[in-house]
Amino acid sequence: MTDPVGKLPSELDQLPDRDAEETAEWAASLDAVAEHAGPHRAAYLMRRTLQHAEKAGVALPRLLETDYVNTIPTSAEPSFDGDEAMEARITAWNRWNAAAMVTRGSKHGVGGHIATFASAAWLYETGFNHFFRGKEDGSGDQLYIQGHASPGIYARAFLDGRLTEAHLDNFRQEAGGNGLPSYPHPRRLPWLWEFPTVSMGLGPLSAIYQARFNRYLHNRGIKDTANSHVWAFLGDGEMDEPESTAALALASRERLDNLTFVINCNLQRLDGPVRANFKIVQELEAQFRGAGWNVVKSLWGSAWDELFQLDTTGALVRRLREVPDAQFQTYATRDVAYIREHFFGAEPALIELAKLLSDAKIAECFHTSRGGHEARKVYAAYRAALAHKGAPTVILAQTVKGYTLGKGFESKNANHQMKKLTIDEFKGMRDALGLPIADSAFTDGVVPYGHPGADSPEVRYLQERRAALGGPAPARRVHPVAPLPEPEERAFKALYKGSGKQEMATTMAFVRLVKDLMRDKETGRRWVPIVPDEARTFGMESLFPSAGIYSPLGQTYEPVDRDQLMYYKEAKDGQILNEGITEAGAMADFIAAATSYSTHGETMIPFYIFYSMFGWQRTGDQMWQLADQLGKGFIVGATAGRTTLTGEGLQHADGHSHLIAATNPASLNYDPAFAYEIAVIVKDGLRRMYGPDAENVFYYLTVYNEPKLQPAMPEGVEEGIVKGLYRFNEGSAGADAPRLQLLASGTAIHWALEAQQLLADDWDVAADVWSATSWGELRRDALEADEALLRGEQRTPYVTQALEGAPGPVLAVSDWMRQVPDQISQWVEQDWSSLGTDGFGLSDTREAARRHFGVDAQSITVAALAQLARRGEVPASAVKEARERYGL
Repeated sequence: MTDPVGKLPSELDQLPDRDAEETAEWAASLDAVAEHAGPHRAAYLMRRTLQHAEKAGVALPRLLETDYVNTIPTSAEPSFDGDEAMEARITAWNRWNAAAMVTRGSKHGVGGHIATFASAAWLYETGFNHFFRGKEDGSGDQLYIQGHASPGIYARAFLDGRLTEAHLDNFRQEAGGNGLPSYPHPRRLPWLWEFPTVSMGLGPLSAIYQARFNRYLHNRGIKDTANSHVWAFLGDGEMDEPESTAALALASRERLDNLTFVINCNLQRLDGPVRANFKIVQELEAQFRGAGWNVVKSLWGSAWDELFQLDTTGALVRRLREVPDAQFQTYATRDVAYIREHFFGAEPALIELAKLLSDAKIAECFHTSRGGHEARKVYAAYRAALAHKGAPTVILAQTVKGYTLGKGFESKNANHQMKKLTIDEFKGMRDALGLPIADSAFTDGVVPYGHPGADSPEVRYLQERRAALGGPAPARRVHPVAPLPEPEERAFKALYKGSGKQEMATTMAFVRLVKDLMRDKETGRRWVPIVPDEARTFGMESLFPSAGIYSPLGQTYEPVDRDQLMYYKEAKDGQILNEGITEAGAMADFIAAATSYSTHGETMIPFYIFYSMFGWQRTGDQMWQLADQLGKGFIVGATAGRTTLTGEGLQHADGHSHLIAATNPASLNYDPAFAYEIAVIVKDGLRRMYGPDAENVFYYLTVYNEPKLQPAMPEGVEEGIVKGLYRFNEGSAGADAPRLQLLASGTAIHWALEAQQLLADDWDVAADVWSATSWGELRRDALEADEALLRGEQRTPYVTQALEGAPGPVLAVSDWMRQVPDQISQWVEQDWSSLGTDGFGLSDTREAARRHFGVDAQSITVAALAQLARRGEVPASAVKEARERYGL
């Protein structure tokens, strides 16, 4: 609502003005400044007043943007703890070898990226020389390296002796284990890389949750992580990914001052400017400040100091704020005359300022002098980040993409796709960097690698700096950890014996099992339950008062349900990670916990439970990140299947997650039908992931929300449960009756058992019912058998062995698309057919949905008769008769 003159009301209008006269005097003073000194002066005074109020602790909204200048002026920079000239020589060698590696690799057609590291070199080198802690005295720091900068990291590892020329020549090649993966890939280079980051957006998200998990371990008394700092190196274009900024508020809310983002603001993304008509640095500053982060801008190099000193009117700062990024990129590539006309010609004060500057000074400032290219500027920013307490820090460092690679690369829109330099360009780069590489070293048109020698001052300096910081970095080190002892058997026995007369959903069976395992004296504290805000949906509220929900602040309020048995309890040492509505955040939690064995030398057992359609469908990229990072744990898709979540409709009906999961080699996928199967699978999973011969795999289990009587475990079925198939129930029709095999997984086994009875009672057909606990593991085993055959080894797939001699055709049914069971069809010798829930879901009852998809007991019965009719074992008329009898 507005007042009569259309003025929007303010929140201040709701507050009583205790001294209207004083208020009017302040307003009049501001009006006077604007009238006599101009609006720019008035704005300056207001900003300085707000900044002063913030420093004085006056409760006011923070400024979301500051001027387009460095946060730390040159006069306030700390003394530099190092030899700048030496570090410049080290960085020059690394720049050279990174470019040489990619250029030489281009002859093999493997590509690579040069420009990203060229712009960010000092951001990394300053960290390696002064800040990044190694792992020789503990967990060290966690470094999330920007994927496209990997050649520079390899170049540094070459300089310090961890890689050879042969390794560099195998960039982006496997080379029998002696190659270098294109990007940070722990599964391909597990001694160097800790975190896979090239799937852009996942790095920043994971870094936040890694810093949070470090605090979780610390607050629970499992590992002292006080000296671990998380550094995430990101591109300004990468920040457009929604995951990049999805958890900024979490980081500030939980006061993660153990976290620093370093955003390389070279103003370019893959095809052109990040914000052509705007300013990405200012946008990011506002976004991070608004989220509660400490922001440090390192934009201009020392060459700009003279310009700012001459700017007595503020015209230069105003001009820097108004020039869009794309235009500033143009200045970086144009001659001084163009800059004088188009930048300084904007207003008289700037024209006068430019008269005081030489052409060389203007060229230096606009072409190369950026805060991200000077060790002292970067050093000051990093020191400020570590000194700031109570909030995470983001450093916005401005650079030139392609810096030192020559005019053909620097600030060019296409430089991300440029994979090589010519020999002449290399020679120009050599001269600019001052490297002692002779022309004669360029033999047969091949650029040489450069190395000052293993005992050179540069290498000794580099190694001494790393030794002082705790060893090499980056480095992935799997600390020697003892296998986890097996939990007590009683936790599993509770599910082995079944549920008696009480119905129980398999979702509840899994939660009950984990709850008992969390009580285990040896391993209970290592379980990490993770759930995205639906714990009550999965029956986990009983864990709240016993395990507690993790919060770094504990519980600062009295919960509304405090007088109830299962009240909502938060605690600083809480065990449950109960996230908000963020599957991506919960998955990032899981990855941090799943890799704690390598990051911190502390084995944790995460289980992440979620609505199954919001797992692989929604965060599948993170599942691959988990696999690449060699994570372990249990991912649980609850309320699984396309027909068990009644009434939810199209989007909420998952009939495909097992198909997606099957594409991931590290994922072991199970669709258990009964509670005892869950117990056997979890027990085997604990052995495989955390036992003496631990494997780098993780488990995906689907469980259902449909209450059913849970039978006791038959004897001798454990091997079949783990391998993926066993006969659960034999058909009981007459000896001469036609026979077939019904294979079912998950909740579908109940439809199959009902169909078994219908076939026997109505059609005198015998059906054996098999529980297919894992279509995926059956296929994995069969593929391995095929590979063995190609090596000359005779091996029969388990599914073929299990069904050998089983009479009649095979009919497979599940609550998934037909492609899920069809994964194993080629290794089944019998006639094969399948039923499934292909198509979109729908809002209806379970019974109606199953009838719609043709997977209910009556539909299975008709399909079974159709198979037998094709074989001539029942009359063809039986199929039509069955359809009419069952109303299909």
